[in-house]
Amino acid sequence: MSRIWIKTAALLAVAAVSGCATNKAQLLAHHDRTMLDIWQQETGGQASGSVAARQLLDARLALRRPLTERDHQAAGADRASHARTARDEIAAQFRRLPNPDLVMYVFPHLAGSLAVPVPGYSTVFPLHARVPYALPGERLEDY
Repeated sequence: MSRIWIKTAALLAVAAVSGCATNKAQLLAHHDRTMLDIWQQETGGQASGSVAARQLLDARLALRRPLTERDHQAAGADRASHARTARDEIAAQFRRLPNPDLVMYVFPHLAGSLAVPVPGYSTVFPLHARVPYALPGERLEDY
């Protein structure tokens, strides 16, 4: 029984080693081309000083326009509305949960070892001793 396991293990080892045998020239064939040749072929043969490259640069510059004063003002207001501060990030991730106030009425009673009479009164205290925060991703619509 152990000979069958040995033969199976040997066959699997040979198959695994033969599967890793590849030829570098086949896998990474570059056909004697340099990176400059590949770049020029992929960019349409445009060298930095060629006529086509100059026409492309002129077309790009024609599409660009200078910003006016109104554009600067609108960009400033837009930038301020999208600005992220640490306070906003924390408030967005960890939202405060409601902490309702409870009103408790204390009936008139006698207090202490001398049995001092205390009149009835109302007091207000929060439900939670600490401020509760929601975890990131926790639903708050039900509150």
